[in-house]
Amino acid sequence: MAITLVNPDGLPQVEVYRQVSIGTGSKLVFVAGQVARDGDGNRIGEGDLAAQAEQAYLNVGTALAAAGASLDDLAKVTVYVVDWTLDKMPVLLEGINRAFARLGGGSLAPVTLIGVAALAEPDLLIEVEATAVVG
Repeated sequence: MAITLVNPDGLPQVEVYRQVSIGTGSKLVFVAGQVARDGDGNRIGEGDLAAQAEQAYLNVGTALAAAGASLDDLAKVTVYVVDWTLDKMPVLLEGINRAFARLGGGSLAPVTLIGVAALAEPDLLIEVEATAVVG
């Protein structure tokens, strides 16, 4: 695998992701922000953060597969959530975990979660962009 994930001493030891991703592969894959739309552009999970998170991560998985990568090759993920509050974390993780289960795995790559006022369309609750390294 081209990615080594670590939580170095001196940084918080988080359980849901790793603080550092070390890529040693030869190909970088940058995935544009993915939202809750299926391949035909249909809305998925209107008003449902878990359903939208699942679809956004499924779309990331599809994009990675097109580049010969998978969720296990993730080096960095950025998640944008509309009107973020900490009480939304269990619902967000539910959707992400469902996507990882459907896609068969997933890394604990470094994640930055950013609360935003709005996304490109008013019905979107989440957008996920990703960077992967493939060996």
